[in-house]
Amino acid sequence: MRRSPLPRLLAPGGLAGAQNIDNVPTSPQIDTLHHSNGLGSKPPNDSESERPTRRSGPARTGAPRSRLASRVERVLSTALSGEPRTALNVKASELLAEAGPVAEVISAAFDQASDLSGHLLVTRSFGSSGLDAELVNSLISHDPDIRIAAAQLCAALRLTDAVPWLGDLMEDPDPRVRDAAIRALGRSGGHRAVDILMAAVDRVRQYRLAIELSRAATDLDMEMLIRKPTTIQAAVVAVLACGLRKDRLRTNLLLGIAHDRRWPADVRVAACRALGMICDPGTAVGIRGLMADPEPSVQEAAGKANRRFERTLGTQGPS
Repeated sequence: MRRSPLPRLLAPGGLAGAQNIDNVPTSPQIDTLHHSNGLGSKPPNDSESERPTRRSGPARTGAPRSRLASRVERVLSTALSGEPRTALNVKASELLAEAGPVAEVISAAFDQASDLSGHLLVTRSFGSSGLDAELVNSLISHDPDIRIAAAQLCAALRLTDAVPWLGDLMEDPDPRVRDAAIRALGRSGGHRAVDILMAAVDRVRQYRLAIELSRAATDLDMEMLIRKPTTIQAAVVAVLACGLRKDRLRTNLLLGIAHDRRWPADVRVAACRALGMICDPGTAVGIRGLMADPEPSVQEAAGKANRRFERTLGTQGPS
């Protein structure tokens, strides 16, 4: 089936020249898009240093942790303190039985780690005893509950070897496993996960995919996905993901898409919705201008975004 050409956004000098998003022109040139299937190739290993930090603040609080989760927490804290050769002496089956609490502890340890070397200490605590390989192997268990638990833990550990298998689980016959796989890819992050998520753009609900893309993608990933979308659906998902990330660096870019009538209406509507989520006062005038757009769906989306602006600015005051 022939794909409709979409506008292609490029800063002067190409993507490498896009140092300042504010300088991106709002009248992109039209180019024919080339489809790329992330599942058909093997991208290089992801660098965790490129991933955005999505969580901050103190460690999670709530119900008391189980004995196993507390044990894992102690081992990871010891590893992060610099204790050499810290290994976790538990069975993979024990971890899988308490995947939720253990995944939470692992995520808290990653938050505590300040850099890539800290992340490596966390993963080595599992790798030194072969637990990481056992967890990856559990992704192909006959028991769907084990596959779900393994997806949670592999994602929490950000095991790059697990990402292709998580992609396979998006085709699992059990809908619970499919949902766990999508969430795990979002939590794992990196280029491979982004490619796999975007390859499923025709099979996964737009908003579900946008949520996980907003978690998985680096800033560079988002830049490429918006500037060189492969399909209309891919453009919509990428634009919505920007809104979910509250990405103020790309508000001018989103505003340019919303105003440019060469973009399909669905993408322009998504840009209005994203701007409404971000609610940057600097784009309020541009949003109001879209309320007179000749495209009814854009008018409606701009009106909703404007009402959200008014509610937010009415509470916080203009900045």
